[in-house]
Amino acid sequence: MNLPPSPLSDACSFLFVPATQPERYGKALASGADGVIIDLEDAVGLDDKAKAREILKNTWPSISIDQKHRIVVRCNAPGSSFYAADLILAKELQVRHLMIPKTESRDHINGAAEELKNTAFIPMIETPLGLHHLNEIASTEQVLRLALGNLDMQVELGISCDDNETEIDTARFMLVLASKLAQIAPPLDGVTPSTDDEPRIFAHAQKAKRFGFGAKLCIHPKQIPIIKRAFSPTIEEISWAKRVIAADNASNGQAVKVDGKMVDRPVVMLAHRILRLAGNP
Repeated sequence: MNLPPSPLSDACSFLFVPATQPERYGKALASGADGVIIDLEDAVGLDDKAKAREILKNTWPSISIDQKHRIVVRCNAPGSSFYAADLILAKELQVRHLMIPKTESRDHINGAAEELKNTAFIPMIETPLGLHHLNEIASTEQVLRLALGNLDMQVELGISCDDNETEIDTARFMLVLASKLAQIAPPLDGVTPSTDDEPRIFAHAQKAKRFGFGAKLCIHPKQIPIIKRAFSPTIEEISWAKRVIAADNASNGQAVKVDGKMVDRPVVMLAHRILRLAGNP
């Protein structure tokens, strides 16, 4: 099934907002975040799940069409007692993007797709089983991008991480590789718990970019400009991308070198993506 192009394919910043706080929906959409994740899962207490769905349902009509295209709804995990009701609501609201936490198999995606045939999915990989089935999850129809649940992954694996979370770098590489093999957009890196340590937030975002991630999850609006700055193409990257595209256009399909290196289709695609991110498609 071919879904329409999503504006979130190239988004680099996603901001969480609790579904129970509709007064923050508009603020989140105006915060500069590329995508806004209305959260029915971790940000909502067990006794407030039904209330959260009702609030989202009642607020949804007041959100513009353009804004809805930037919204992701994070449902509760498959297998939870709240999951079915979340999918029913997502279908009723015709949610364009759904984030599925603790995705562990292709069946988790296909089960949601049976009800949400026009919805793009962002599976969150947060468990060892999710990592084990990563390639099949990434290659499932309607999957837009993968996302790393870094904090849950640490707990699930019993890992105590240093400040740079180097202990779960293998998981990061696996998400990037699976995304590339499935030919989907680069994945979303997990959150940085600190909201005030700008050097730490920037370093984490730069590390995610170096790993091949295309975005990072945010828990506070103050993180957004820092993350966007880290993911924005540099002057050198933009210049390189322009040289690659110019050389490719002039080659008439022949092999060509740029800066002494061969240019093939993946390199040209990367150059085009850099220019899109720079606002110069």
